[in-house]
Amino acid sequence: MGTAKVTDSGATLPAAPRRSLLAMIEELLPKIVLAPTTLAAIIFIYGFILWTAWISFTKSRMLPRYDLAGLYQYVKLFTNDRWWVACKNLLIFGGLFIAICIVLGLLLAILLDQKIRAEGALRTIYLYPMALSFIVTGTAWKWILNPGLGLERLVRQMGFTDFTFDWLVNPEMAIYTVVIAGVWQSSGFVMALFLAGLRGIDDSIIKAAQVDGASLPRIYRRIIIPSLRPVFFSAVIILGHIAIKSFDLVVVLTRGGPGYASDVPATFMYTFAFTRSRLGFGAASAMVMFCGVMAIIIPYLYSELRTKSDG
Repeated sequence: MGTAKVTDSGATLPAAPRRSLLAMIEELLPKIVLAPTTLAAIIFIYGFILWTAWISFTKSRMLPRYDLAGLYQYVKLFTNDRWWVACKNLLIFGGLFIAICIVLGLLLAILLDQKIRAEGALRTIYLYPMALSFIVTGTAWKWILNPGLGLERLVRQMGFTDFTFDWLVNPEMAIYTVVIAGVWQSSGFVMALFLAGLRGIDDSIIKAAQVDGASLPRIYRRIIIPSLRPVFFSAVIILGHIAIKSFDLVVVLTRGGPGYASDVPATFMYTFAFTRSRLGFGAASAMVMFCGVMAIIIPYLYSELRTKSDG
């Protein structure tokens, strides 16, 4: 506590307690520490989103221009054949990537949920690819799928001289190599989500079903898997977000080729904005991607907030 202060007239004034000053410092200190990070996030994330949106309505090329030109870039974008190839590839990649990761992740989670031996080692092996960046994953699978030095060469050296696996250089199949690499990296993460959901289910429900004579496959099909609906929803949201933003995996594995056969919107945007010096055109494609990401994230946030408010 502070000491009292005596005035010239002899009156005693109470001193402000020292603890209140310390409490004020403790209250302000987190805000002061977080202020630079918050300011940087506002400027370099939300500020640049707004800047990109503005540029998408201009005729900017190598350098930005700020005179508005309406929907000029969006009209150009939606009449560009390469953009529709990129969107088609995203649908193929995203659909297969999400579906295979969920099915494979669920099967692996059910396998590990049986309390098998070496569960810890298997879980580590399945989760290991998630620790790698998409750059490393793309480089590894580029070697594996290369017809000259990977899987095709290995099988031919084993005596199967007619075997061919040229997906990496085949325009019709190149996008499926991206699916293979993406599933290899992300299915372990989905497995971890489902395994956490399975371990959270009350064992008494399963035991009661077994007492009633239900078989284990029937229990999983009728009781356990339907109770994992929130996990399914979260997995779809996260995988969909990864698919829309996929850039480094495609660039390293196929470079969008052969030609632009395996282009996705992210590589399309980069090519036109930074390689072909069509900044406004690339910004328009970036804003369409941004709207796609928001279309995935907003329902997820709404579901989470609604769940918390109901609880």
